Amino acid sequence: MPKQYRIGIMGATGAVGSIMLRILEERDFPVAELRPLASVRSAGKLLKFRGEEVKIRELTEDSFKGLDIVLASAGASISKKYVPHAVEAGATVIDNTSAFRMEPGVPLVIPEVNAEDIFKHKGIIANPNCSTIIMLVPLKPLHDVARIQRIVVSTYQAVSGTGSQAITELEDQVKQFVSGEPIKHEVYPYQIAFNVLPHIDTFQDNGYTREEMKMLNETRKMLHDDSIQVSATAIRVPVFTSHSESLQIETEKKLTAQQARELLESAPGVKVVDDPANLKYPMPLDTSGQDLVFAGRIREDISHAHGLALWVAGDQLRKGAATNAVQIAEILIRGK
Repeated sequence: MPKQYRIGIMGATGAVGSIMLRILEERDFPVAELRPLASVRSAGKLLKFRGEEVKIRELTEDSFKGLDIVLASAGASISKKYVPHAVEAGATVIDNTSAFRMEPGVPLVIPEVNAEDIFKHKGIIANPNCSTIIMLVPLKPLHDVARIQRIVVSTYQAVSGTGSQAITELEDQVKQFVSGEPIKHEVYPYQIAFNVLPHIDTFQDNGYTREEMKMLNETRKMLHDDSIQVSATAIRVPVFTSHSESLQIETEKKLTAQQARELLESAPGVKVVDDPANLKYPMPLDTSGQDLVFAGRIREDISHAHGLALWVAGDQLRKGAATNAVQIAEILIRGK
């Protein structure tokens, strides 16, 4: 019988934590014990895993004894507080928050991009930002062949990336709009229904937001190349699930659109949907609920001799978060 593992989920009742449970089930991860961990408000409640009810425990400093792997998705401040205790207890933590992503010595990993970094860990492996994951899964095979020098990216990010309250706010605003009621907003600084907000996370001194700077810093760390230039604009759109991104890249070696298409068609984690004549291209509706990043609108950039443009979409709660973490755990237990 294959070895079974004792798995903890920090933030088990949250948007990503609940999907982590689903992914563990879907991928038949060898779980000997599941230990859901959450705030005191959720402690004692039951959730279902593989047809059985499992009691949620309160997250404390002593929650990790005996665990092999902890999947953490309860917020950066919570990870900062509790992850060191998990490591001290002997668990390997795969952390989905921003808490440790840029820490020296902590691998930041997308399995399709830099799986080899997983085994450099010292107890913590970081999951990248969802937008960076959705961008780099299709760009890595192009980078391997032609070496990307510059990326200009605009993201179109779903409200579920903010959390369940944002989903509810969008639903409520649509109902208010249809019924002619005043539209209320609390989660976002402005109405999100029938609107777009060119603002995700806090603005920095250079005019970019933290979300946008993550895409630069995380790309350089995972591709092990500080010379790569990234200019990002992160936009919130009134979509429930799945982020989309417009990508323009400049490469050292010229790639034709057909060469790029062929590389992506054989790339792990990517599905090419690129048939403009029949109006086939990636859309959030098609990528929600599954784990591939769809790539389309692949074309040579008419403004740059070594430029390519493409459009990608992916479920940011699954591949952009939960599935990526479970894939890391799979490689970790496989040992290669």
